[in-house]
Amino acid sequence: MLPQFGTAARKNLNKTLNKPLSADAGGAKPDKASVDAAWLVLEAANDLGDHAAVEACRRVIDADLNGAAAGRSDLDLVLDYFR
Repeated sequence: MLPQFGTAARKNLNKTLNKPLSADAGGAKPDKASVDAAWLVLEAANDLGDHAAVEACRRVIDADLNGAAAGRSDLDLVLDYFR
């Protein structure tokens, strides 16, 4: 299967990302869709030189790898980056 680019990729990404996150304002263990989105945003933010987004993505990815809770603001930034 070929990778999806552009509009097709965004449509599929939005379908998986529109799931509600934990109501905990402090943070939540990132789900698979959030971590996948963090990797996509990390690549785009690197290309654009968006250092704040790069750091937020790294925190979400690190939280997933360590089994910790990611900050709600980091998750929000990742999930809303392309909107």
